Amino acid sequence: MRMNVTLAIVMARAWWTFILRGVIAILFGLVCLFFPPLAIIGLATLFGFWLIMDGVTGLTGAWSARGSGGWWVSLLQGIAGLVAGFLAIVWPVITAFVLVLLVGAWAILTGVFEIWTAIRLREHIKGELFLAIAGVISALFGLYVIIFPGAGILSVLWLIAVFALAFGVTLIALGWRLRGIYEQATRQNEYVERGMRP
Repeated sequence: MRMNVTLAIVMARAWWTFILRGVIAILFGLVCLFFPPLAIIGLATLFGFWLIMDGVTGLTGAWSARGSGGWWVSLLQGIAGLVAGFLAIVWPVITAFVLVLLVGAWAILTGVFEIWTAIRLREHIKGELFLAIAGVISALFGLYVIIFPGAGILSVLWLIAVFALAFGVTLIALGWRLRGIYEQATRQNEYVERGMRP
């Protein structure tokens, strides 16, 4: 119980960070909604930097393990990460299309697996129809994204935008709540220091 109280106090002291994070999340969500090209470029660029960092890590691992068996696998992985990251930054729109196609392929595979699972489990569980329906929806979404990748990018951006806006509002509400807790705790400390009761 005391640990929970301590955690609440620590979080309350940093109440403004939650509000700041919420504002940033809302701004990002608005950018995704009203300036999709900018959001696409930004996401692809971040993805590119991540690939570069992953590539550098792979090269570092290869250098550390040089001479041992299989070190060249890490070397190739690191080089591939650097090249892919550089291409993602130079051609962000193409990167976004590739990412959407990967999402589409993943959705199709997931849908097929869910349908197959529902068929296999139809004699053992109730409600397998919902799993099959979810599989069909997932597969259709994947096909739609692959056939119309441009629309797929916008769909993904809208989902990200809705999530970012909801996440931002929640963080701001939490920040204001923590601010009240922090102010109350501050007042109580002042009373204690003066030898008074709140």
